[in-house]
Amino acid sequence: MALSETTREQARQLMARYPKPRSALLPMLHLVQAEEGYVTSEGIGMCAELLGLTKAEVGAVATFYTMYKRRPVGDYHVGVCTNTLCAVMGGDTIYAALKELLEVEGQDGVSQDGKVSLEHIECNAACDYAPVVMVNWEFFDNQTPESARQLVDRLRTGEAVTPTRGSDRVCTWREAERVLAGFYDGRADEGAAAGPATLEGLRIAKARKQ
Repeated sequence: MALSETTREQARQLMARYPKPRSALLPMLHLVQAEEGYVTSEGIGMCAELLGLTKAEVGAVATFYTMYKRRPVGDYHVGVCTNTLCAVMGGDTIYAALKELLEVEGQDGVSQDGKVSLEHIECNAACDYAPVVMVNWEFFDNQTPESARQLVDRLRTGEAVTPTRGSDRVCTWREAERVLAGFYDGRADEGAAAGPATLEGLRIAKARKQ
């Protein structure tokens, strides 16, 4: 199925933001995911056509970056950091608990109800809050297997969920992808931008000046 004309027009808007149109490829792929839910063959074809690239060139980019998915993911995509510090602090245990709860196998596995998908993710630059879980790229800090299971259960029942930092609520995967494509949703100033651990150095520096 061809992408909508609205999406094609929005893709052209993205291209117009750059001196060289092909620089818009990354946000265009996010735009495809915002409409289709993942990077479809049709989406690759649209990007190639508009940017004057081959489908192979677009596909190479779509398969290089892990934020682009080549098969459907859930409405809420859960990433568990299993890099060194988060793993030591319990990330591996959290991942195993969610894998069992969702009954999924492998990277980007999707629950049978289609609500939640799960992946290992690399460092989120939030090591001071380890172990960290993300839902559609929103932070949930200092997690435990039990708190992570409760989080996923709430997502599956449609309950509104508030991240530790960032927006006031977790949006859907497609909504998040539209923002990553570069279309502002008016929510950038919601919620806390930084937590106590992040600001501790600043607090100490200010105390020393007094």
